Amino acid sequence: MSTVSVRIPTILRSYTGGEAEVKADGSTLRAVIADLESSYTGISARILDDNGKIRRFVNVYVGDEDVRFADGLDTATPEGVQISIIPAVAGG
Repeated sequence: MSTVSVRIPTILRSYTGGEAEVKADGSTLRAVIADLESSYTGISARILDDNGKIRRFVNVYVGDEDVRFADGLDTATPEGVQISIIPAVAGG
């Protein structure tokens, strides 16, 4: 199991007590999100939809790789990697 760093966007920091970056464990993104949920109840519902998939307007990067173009929730999370959760911003 890997320990990784997860960057938390401002809109989700109410779940992490205001922390902008937290540690989580897991060898895949799915496991990391489950570990985040065990420490910060409710955060996974803001990242995943009712079907357990990454929400349409949430982008997740493992290192510099967008997981939508990798293995999605099964993307490997090597020891020490930084995961970034980025909500999409719409404008007009």
